[in-house]
Amino acid sequence: MIRRPPRSTPLYSSAASDVYKRQVLNEGDTAESFELSAHDGSTIRLDSFKNEKSVVLCFYPKNQLRFCPSKKVFDMAKSVIAVYPQIESADGALFAISVDDVESQSKFVSEYSIPYTHLSDTEKKVCKTYAGLNMVGLPKRCTFIIDKQGVIRKVFRDIDVKSHGTQIVDSLNEIKV
Repeated sequence: MIRRPPRSTPLYSSAASDVYKRQVLNEGDTAESFELSAHDGSTIRLDSFKNEKSVVLCFYPKNQLRFCPSKKVFDMAKSVIAVYPQIESADGALFAISVDDVESQSKFVSEYSIPYTHLSDTEKKVCKTYAGLNMVGLPKRCTFIIDKQGVIRKVFRDIDVKSHGTQIVDSLNEIKV
């Protein structure tokens, strides 16, 4: 029998959670600017929306996942598509971000008639800064609501994919200035 020394900090303790929270951006933090390629070939800079629009960043692992419930990607997209006009009416700009390349993003957006922009973060820098990465190096599913001043006002980490669109709209309406 192999005996392991006791852990000084349990894996799921609040101390471990606090360390995680310091590694990624959270509510109240200033959003870090970035520049990423979009599915349509354009380049999106986060700071170009400052003082103009609130921004919603929806991070997800990949468009297509083997051996994983990629159905969540489609359910979340449907939930957000259903309320997309309300997101625009709330003066919000919505971006979905994954590690897929631009070609994959373009195909995904076209195949499912998604009206909002998908961004490609193949180097995983933005995903790591905002969402964090899971054990296999893919972004964790989460959404950031950023106000017009560039402050992160809401972070969704435990997402109910079927009602997430409504959650986004409600959050945008709460911060509408």
